Amino acid sequence: MTNCFSVEGKLIDIEIGEIYPAEVKVGDGKIISIRKIQHNDQMPYILPGFIDAHVHVESSMLVPSEFARLAVVHGTVATISDPHEIANVCGMEGVNYMIENGQKVPFKFYFGAPSCVPATPFETAGGEITAADINKLLERKEIVYLAEMMNWPGTVNRDPLVMEKIALAKKYGKPVDGHAPGLMGEVAAKYASAGITTDHECFTKEEALDKIQLGMKIAIREGSAAKNFEALIDLIDDYPEMIMFCSDDKHPDNLAVSHINELVARALKKGKDLFDVLRAACITPVEHYRLDVGTLRIGDPADFIVSEDIVDFKIKETYINGKLVSSNGKTLINRVENKIINNFNASEKSHDEFSVKSNGERVRVIEALDGQLITPAVEGEIILNDGFAESNVEADILKITVVNRYENAAPAVAFIKNFGIKSGAIASSVGHDSHNIIAVGVDDQSIAKAVNLLIKEKGGVAAVDNGEEMVLALPIGGIMSADDGYEVAKAYTKIDQMAKAMGSKLQSPFMTLSFMALLVIPDLKLSDKGLFDGQKFEFVDVFLG
Repeated sequence: MTNCFSVEGKLIDIEIGEIYPAEVKVGDGKIISIRKIQHNDQMPYILPGFIDAHVHVESSMLVPSEFARLAVVHGTVATISDPHEIANVCGMEGVNYMIENGQKVPFKFYFGAPSCVPATPFETAGGEITAADINKLLERKEIVYLAEMMNWPGTVNRDPLVMEKIALAKKYGKPVDGHAPGLMGEVAAKYASAGITTDHECFTKEEALDKIQLGMKIAIREGSAAKNFEALIDLIDDYPEMIMFCSDDKHPDNLAVSHINELVARALKKGKDLFDVLRAACITPVEHYRLDVGTLRIGDPADFIVSEDIVDFKIKETYINGKLVSSNGKTLINRVENKIINNFNASEKSHDEFSVKSNGERVRVIEALDGQLITPAVEGEIILNDGFAESNVEADILKITVVNRYENAAPAVAFIKNFGIKSGAIASSVGHDSHNIIAVGVDDQSIAKAVNLLIKEKGGVAAVDNGEEMVLALPIGGIMSADDGYEVAKAYTKIDQMAKAMGSKLQSPFMTLSFMALLVIPDLKLSDKGLFDGQKFEFVDVFLG
């Protein structure tokens, strides 16, 4: 037997609910023995590694290999990853890219087969994943589930294509992830009965409880944009076996600071039971998705972490398959070469393409809510100038545009509030789900300048203000960087600070911006084809009659 070593500490046995001093012996990447030893107060704690139960790795703006380098420092050993962001840009080539890149590093990426690419027929995407593609993906061991079924109307109404995709998952014995924000009662029951096993979109305790009673596990989400931890964490008291933790979307600056370890620490500070919390973070995802991830049992893969404490969960060491991948806050995963794939065909825009002829002063307005993906539809007044509608900066009603990045087309323009920008514009080609360019700004010239910065770079995030320009290039699919994850985090922090200096009070302006084209989340969103009512699933006019 090769590569044998031992780690001593206070072992947290989640299954039996005990903590005891132990020596964990590892050989050939497996746990070969666990032996109780004499107590020592100075010992650190040994526990299974953390698992992000639902994340789009692309949202970190990092390729999987770089995501892993940052995540292991916080004790994360595995992710349940839906690659539908890159699939919307590059189709099957994008999914294969994520799998292959993730395999280059010692980290356990478990991917899903994207179920809704394109997400809706109401926007322009760059790729498509067909039922035949899903069948090919589900045959692969790297694909462990059918990723979030966002088409809840099709699921509830038993649309034949939706049901074919779900049937394929059942054929391969792989679970189906849900995505059903706000669904309750009879409609939620119809959704769950189709075979949906999880949901990460709940934003009230009542909604989550309704779904738990239907047999769905709830992934409590706390990401860079959507934050549902406070609303949902009390569910763990009565339904510990039905709860998991996830980030869904995690920007690089946040990932550099913390991951699932932060949710564990916060839950414990609220007085939640240690073993219930660790079950959600370490065990339930392994059982639900049948992962080859160790849970500190003899014969398991040696996937575990060593923590200084069980209050703040400052991670001393992370092991994956018996390999030390982080030590004392430093990643030990080496960088790998990252090739570039993309799908970006838009040409430069002139400022007059963002002008809007007015049909009156009253308009429908997208209301961005900090920490939420839902966007209520409100009404507001814009400024009229020679028959054209302009931003009403004083009322914080700004122009928003979505620009088709796959082909040359006229930009869609509407209005949004709560971004708080007083001058200039910000833009991003991270625009869920189809990743067209999305921008918010005070005037047409600034909007055009920010959009054109991204067209020049073939993707990224940008900010312009009074002659100052800043851009973080994301050349892989227009949504990820090939660079060192820590350097990307620093660059993102700078551009985030610039957006806030321009007046935005949002916790994460660019993350919030990226969701303003997400048509499957109600109420009002903007696609490259126009303003969209997510309740009625139809386009609506910007101007009120």
